[in-house]
Amino acid sequence: MLASTEGRAIGKIFVTHCSGKKDDSLCDTGIAVAPEKLYTAQPLRRFVDRCKDAEVEWAIFSDKYGLVFPSHKIKWYDKPPGKVSEQEFQKLLQNFVSRLSAYDEVWFYHNPGRFHALYKRLVTEAQVRGTKVRLFSHISEIE
Repeated sequence: MLASTEGRAIGKIFVTHCSGKKDDSLCDTGIAVAPEKLYTAQPLRRFVDRCKDAEVEWAIFSDKYGLVFPSHKIKWYDKPPGKVSEQEFQKLLQNFVSRLSAYDEVWFYHNPGRFHALYKRLVTEAQVRGTKVRLFSHISEIE
């Protein structure tokens, strides 16, 4: 749920980070698609499918676009997390914090063994700024 008319934050959202595996048929086409159409990595696909089955709000954090909701359309891109500059990170962090400010709880799905330092830093700095982010690694926790 989004913020109420009184400005009080309500609801929960599930977030995960993007993947390097994308639908390569979209590369260099300039066609913008929903995130669930762009990203093809199995862990991300399982995340999206579970969120849809549970009928919960979800989003994907993109190294290029910031927080991408299911209704957003984005173009194919190649931006690994290790190539994000400090200036880009600060813009991505601001995007993450501002777009999630309407939620009481942000659950960030990740694989602890493959959690890039950029995403760890994003979560830590968002928490410092007051965003209530909880890391989780079991898809069954999406409900």
